Amino acid sequence: MPHRYFTRELSNGQAALTGSDAHHLATVMRARLGEEVVLCGPDGLEYTGTVTAITPGRVEFSVNEGAPSKAEPDVAVTLFVGYPKQGKLEEIIRHSVELGVQEIIPFFSRYCVATPKKEEAKNERYNRIATEAAKQAGRAQIPHVALPLPHFSDVCQALPRYDKTLFFYEGGGAPLRTLLTPGSTGRLALITGSEGGFSAEEAAEAASAGALTVGLGPRILRCETAPLAALTAAMLLTGNLE
Repeated sequence: MPHRYFTRELSNGQAALTGSDAHHLATVMRARLGEEVVLCGPDGLEYTGTVTAITPGRVEFSVNEGAPSKAEPDVAVTLFVGYPKQGKLEEIIRHSVELGVQEIIPFFSRYCVATPKKEEAKNERYNRIATEAAKQAGRAQIPHVALPLPHFSDVCQALPRYDKTLFFYEGGGAPLRTLLTPGSTGRLALITGSEGGFSAEEAAEAASAGALTVGLGPRILRCETAPLAALTAAMLLTGNLE
């Protein structure tokens, strides 16, 4: 299987890799002129790139016409995740990228155990994890991990940009299967909590902001399990997981 790389240098039938990706392809993988790789451009399309030049720190390609990736779902899911403790966010990021998420937005809420600390530095690592997971999963886009929102009210203020928002509440709600159907497209937001869950006031605030309150069955899921279960169910119910 051809190796997969992401690039922003792609236009007019030409493309290039620089930096660590160029080093990996040229030095580690020992690429040769005429070798083919899969290139994913900023437009979210996949291209077959044929190596035309290799110089220190740069590999150049000719590319064919781009095509949509079968690995990209037709529903754009943003996952709002209550900030967990002890590195659990890395696990959530890695697996949600594999499952097809488009964006991950952590947030702090009333009952979060974790507290903000060196978030800019951590965010760089989180986005590197997302990039590596996207490569491993054969994605054509790199999902973005945002800096955490400091308050749950910030989550609610962001909800008007989505076509539908599902708020997963330990207090229960509508069955998920009644709210999503095969062929559903557009922008979908999923909100799951931290170890401490949500307060009744936060649940009411989410509902007032237009979120639909749903449950994930009779069992209480861990904070690192709930977002992955919610995302998997959403992909299945919208026809993006067979």
